[in-house]
Amino acid sequence: MKTLIAGVRLGTQSGHAVLIDGTRIAWTGPMRAAPAADRIVDLAGCLLLPAFVDAHVHATAAGLSLTGLDLHGTVSLPAALDKIAAHADAHPRQLIFGTGWDETTWPERRAPTVGELDAATRGAPAYLARVDVHSAVVSTALLERFPYARGCPGFDPSGHLRREAHHVLRRGAQAAITADHRRLAQRATRSWAAERGIAAIHEMAGPDISGRADLESLLHLSRTEIGPQVLGYWGELGETDIVAELGLAGAAGDLFCDGAFGSHTAALHDPYLDAPGTSGVLYFTDEQVAGHLRQATAAGIQAGFHCIGDAAIDQVARGFEAVAAEFGDDAVRTCRHRLEHLEMPSTAALSTFARLGVVASVQPGFDAAWGGPDQMYAARLGAARAAGLNPFGDYAAARITLALGSDAPVTPIDPWGGVASAVGHRTPASRLTVDQAMTAATVGGWQAAGDKRPDIGTIAVGAPAHLAAWACEGRVADLVATLIEDAPSPQCVLTVAQGAVIHGAQP
Repeated sequence: MKTLIAGVRLGTQSGHAVLIDGTRIAWTGPMRAAPAADRIVDLAGCLLLPAFVDAHVHATAAGLSLTGLDLHGTVSLPAALDKIAAHADAHPRQLIFGTGWDETTWPERRAPTVGELDAATRGAPAYLARVDVHSAVVSTALLERFPYARGCPGFDPSGHLRREAHHVLRRGAQAAITADHRRLAQRATRSWAAERGIAAIHEMAGPDISGRADLESLLHLSRTEIGPQVLGYWGELGETDIVAELGLAGAAGDLFCDGAFGSHTAALHDPYLDAPGTSGVLYFTDEQVAGHLRQATAAGIQAGFHCIGDAAIDQVARGFEAVAAEFGDDAVRTCRHRLEHLEMPSTAALSTFARLGVVASVQPGFDAAWGGPDQMYAARLGAARAAGLNPFGDYAAARITLALGSDAPVTPIDPWGGVASAVGHRTPASRLTVDQAMTAATVGGWQAAGDKRPDIGTIAVGAPAHLAAWACEGRVADLVATLIEDAPSPQCVLTVAQGAVIHGAQP
């Protein structure tokens, strides 16, 4: 089947066309010279670009947010409790699985108590993750199902749980989601992504964040239903056999070396400004980090970690140096290991990662949500440390491969928003150029998953057909400039993944 996408703009050139033959681009050129096709999709005046890739997604949790209880943007604790109560009334006695609350944006500056949550949920079991998904509040009904969580590190009688206590309750809540509800959520995420010009998502799975059954369900949908390609990752210490078993991209992703700034669990060398009694937590020893990298490197498998605070990032850098000393720099570079978030690197750690070919999977939406002098980063860390977070410009200068993602449901799946946030970073020295950000949002996503084809993520003859068409005028740089000023994202009228139309215009 040959499909001609007709009348589009390529860069600044109007009246062009692209021919797709199977899964690849077979021809590009002016409309007057277009070859014959089995079907024609007329997109006169639309801008055609390589499709986006979201390099960090939790599909089920994101879909549950899209289809269920979403507390992002609630303006106060009472408003959040009202929304929880309305959901409980509409779904009596059902498990409530929600996310998105952020007490730093509320006048009350605190999380709901277990008593407040019990009243709002009408006694139903409830798991409500903080916006960063590294702590949660839970109802008594859910806690009673897993009473051993009371003896775990991070348990708080108020109901706001961190560390292992949080992991226990999250695993329990995930296990209570029915297979049908899971598929509904996963379909919602893939549909949302396709409607936003995304041809592939990187699913960051693991035993604590989602579970194997959840990952297998998502991979099955990707193989059998139209939608963005799913590039799967499994984050479990020392577990690499699953990569071959399930056909995954790697043993990387959310393998937690530490937590998150918002939950005071990102591991720091110096204490938190607003919680001077803690510097966060390291979940692994140096030997465990190096051991995972060693096992993956020996097998030629991509490994990686979630690391946010400077202490966690330095620990990972020590692991890389130890493995490079054992196997040699080239062996480590060949695996293209990746790191998620990488928000607070030291100069020395950045030098190690650049030398050893590490990929940085980053989320510009974090800076947009929490950067700046009056936002969460500054409250947690102080202005000086906060200003140095997410230094994308330094990564680009060091020639580190960048891949942009959302970490949905932490921030929404919104590729144009991610590009605009990277270009308009609140710290000018940390900004990317438009070209750098667009590359990181397209080519970088494929490269991060180990795709070494030189034409991947481009519009060129022979390249894989991953395309998105947009109803907008002008140059990409002009569009991004308007997005930085809070203009709405352009409408996606067509998304093509591996040559198949997964969203939008039909012939």
